[in-house]
Amino acid sequence: MRRLAVFASGSGTNFEAIVSACEQGVTGGEVVLMVCDKPGARVVERAAAHGVETFVFAPKEYASKADYEREIVRLLDAAGVELVCLAGYMRIIGDVLLEAYGGRIVNIHPSLLPAFRGAHAIEQAMEYGVKVFGVTIHYVDASLDGGRIIAQRAFEYDGDDIEELEARIHAVEYPLYVETIKKLLDP
Repeated sequence: MRRLAVFASGSGTNFEAIVSACEQGVTGGEVVLMVCDKPGARVVERAAAHGVETFVFAPKEYASKADYEREIVRLLDAAGVELVCLAGYMRIIGDVLLEAYGGRIVNIHPSLLPAFRGAHAIEQAMEYGVKVFGVTIHYVDASLDGGRIIAQRAFEYDGDDIEELEARIHAVEYPLYVETIKKLLDP
């Protein structure tokens, strides 16, 4: 079984989709570590329910990003992690993690990159009036949502209800992330 870590900052719905697929044998992987930068986030409860080891930290308790990233790298190494999946992790990955795990960190983003990078992609796309939305999975590099694209899936939407659009995006991103992880683990 290939070993995965999932990084998340919020409710953990993508984490749930990934860990459930792993438990069902769909991906050929096993989630062995969940990293969260928001103590009290719902994803911590989800990880506990699945028996996944967690590292929850408050960035302000560290002197620098490099300090908490060194701790994360230590934990990733100790767990034998081969692939890191960002799933709603709202921090920019820094040099320490990139040096240790470059080429082995992937992210899911709620737009068809390179359009609408950053944390407010859905709102930006709606404001722009796009009619084709989508999801991108890409490798993480030093740029903001600029790493090499691995997979994309598009769908049409002509409404103006952001909650409905977010639900459509989730319906696309959960299976796309699982399919992509499976391909990455078994090339």
